[in-house]
Amino acid sequence: MIKKNFLKDKISQYNCLGTWSVVPSNAITDIISSSGFDFIILDQEHGPISFETLQNQIITCESNRCSPIVRVPKVSQEDILRALDIGAHGIQVPNIKNLDDIKNLIDYAKYPPKGNRGFSTFTRAGGYNLKNKNELFKDANKNTLIGINIESKEALKLTSKIAEFEAIDIIFYGTFDLSKDFGCPGDTNNPEIWKYIEESNAHFISKNKITGTISTNNDDLKKHINLGMKYHLYKVDCGIISDAFLNIKNEFDKNSQ
Repeated sequence: MIKKNFLKDKISQYNCLGTWSVVPSNAITDIISSSGFDFIILDQEHGPISFETLQNQIITCESNRCSPIVRVPKVSQEDILRALDIGAHGIQVPNIKNLDDIKNLIDYAKYPPKGNRGFSTFTRAGGYNLKNKNELFKDANKNTLIGINIESKEALKLTSKIAEFEAIDIIFYGTFDLSKDFGCPGDTNNPEIWKYIEESNAHFISKNKITGTISTNNDDLKKHINLGMKYHLYKVDCGIISDAFLNIKNEFDKNSQ
């Protein structure tokens, strides 16, 4: 990507706020990105977002100076290349299980000498022409954020080794999947899980990595800020919409009886 990465310019110094988007709606993306959020994760792992819709959502995010981050479904050369070629400011890769996963995703996301990403300037990221063929290698490697999801005990144990990868910018703790792996599905505030997260988080921060997780309420958000996390995901678009309408319905039911 030869364009400016709004999130990369801010996140090393400031707390940044984002949300998940699983709804394949450009209108909703416009509403969220125009609200002042720093980034949106466009979710192709759990959301039914098509490639064409994804490009439109990325364009809309950029028009509002909100960084589009794509959660690709897996460590896949094709998925990573396509997300970055249409202009994603970064990728977030789920279910990292071992160091080979990290080596592969860096290889797919970065141009030489850091990786071996497929090269074409005839893309949105390349400006659609040959004019930027020399700049693209340098600028894309510099501007593209790489985030990974730690979602298992196995991945938590690799904290010190993951921290050695210079190309990994953001570490995200997937507390829902961690709760499943720890044998307490849905109990995302389980003390045992957070004992491991806090130890891992402190190590990553000491190595100048950006860390973050999802918050489902304001108390969680304050807790994560106090832990030194800077990459804050607040709720999910469909959940926010659902909660708003459920609250309206509940109020109606109370007042109409």
